Amino acid sequence: MEPFTLQLTAMAHGGDALGRHDGKVVFVPYAIPGETVGAEIVEDKERHAFARLVEVVEPSSDRIDAPCPYFGQGKCGGCQWQHIGYERQLRLKAAVLADQLERIGGIEAPLVHPTLPDESGFAYRNHAQFQPARGDGMGFQRASSDEVIAIDACLILHPLLSELYGLLDLNVEGLIRLVLRAGTATGERLIGFEMEDDLPPALVLDEAVSCVLLLNEGGYANLVGDNVITEVVAGHPYRVSAPSFFQVNTPQAAELVRLALGYLDLKGGETVLDAFCGVGLFTLHLADRADLVIGVEASPSAVDDLLVNSEGWDNIEIIEGPVEAVLPEIDVPLDAALLDPPRAGIDRFGLDALVELGPERIVYVSCDPATLARDAKRLHKNGYRLVETQPVDMFPQTYHVESVSLLVRT
Repeated sequence: MEPFTLQLTAMAHGGDALGRHDGKVVFVPYAIPGETVGAEIVEDKERHAFARLVEVVEPSSDRIDAPCPYFGQGKCGGCQWQHIGYERQLRLKAAVLADQLERIGGIEAPLVHPTLPDESGFAYRNHAQFQPARGDGMGFQRASSDEVIAIDACLILHPLLSELYGLLDLNVEGLIRLVLRAGTATGERLIGFEMEDDLPPALVLDEAVSCVLLLNEGGYANLVGDNVITEVVAGHPYRVSAPSFFQVNTPQAAELVRLALGYLDLKGGETVLDAFCGVGLFTLHLADRADLVIGVEASPSAVDDLLVNSEGWDNIEIIEGPVEAVLPEIDVPLDAALLDPPRAGIDRFGLDALVELGPERIVYVSCDPATLARDAKRLHKNGYRLVETQPVDMFPQTYHVESVSLLVRT
């Protein structure tokens, strides 16, 4: 199909700008709402199409030169928005979140606050995964491709990881994936290796860093040092094992904690559910303010970390298992609940079981606006009202947006 001119009107969840052409919605990556662009269809569907950006005819005043040499069409797919000024990125994230709540959630005029910014917009990731590139080196997948592009440096890595990445000999035979983690408050660093046939690599280390072999069927084996790093968020230390999830932006994780505690408004005598509690990011802070915290987590490694992190608290009950399986078995009424699910959101059976437990307040920490909207819609149908949502920029230079929402029982 021949290139055509397109006026872009909005930003879609997923990071592409969109406009209409011949009655169809057309999605264009690396563009900005308000721009006029030349585009070329690369995938045509019945009701929409995906296009390639050919040229920017009338640029937005928010368009900037991306500082990363690996950013752009056909290059690294880790970032989608480096061509957009940071203030506009923040506004777009709030707009996308509000649009998803309204269109998918059916919530009329949802109260979505301005996005809380990251301090610099770069150098924030405390966790990164690299794959071997064809030929030589390590890197990230190209946008819309399984091919890996080799990179020498990544601008969104925390300096602790940037330094470590620059020191590594990245030609390791049999390497499938390289995982780097850092405790930004402690300076501790960890390297995880995923290898063919679970054979450990030969290692020569001049740095104080732990090394772990991540086994293909789950679990891990220590190679050097410990299999953990320690991070500190809002005054509480957390042990985080190599396979366990933890928020990638430590300062913004503290913002999530602050917001969640403010929305829950605990007085000291409550029973609180912390679902998808992980290593206890919220659990410990909740236990400081509640009578009983019930933490539910399916990941064995995260539960092991949480047991260590919660030593000394006698008001934390930890249950290992999927949320949708555990919640129907809880037989105590809840005063409040905090939910921090993965990108897929919450299983509908888990939501139904939560409603049966009847918490007055639900705080929903989300990393995906679409599944937040879907789950908020289900909660609305079961007697809860979305009061407000606060987006937090956990992932600058990307379309991803974290948010904290308050729902109350009506």
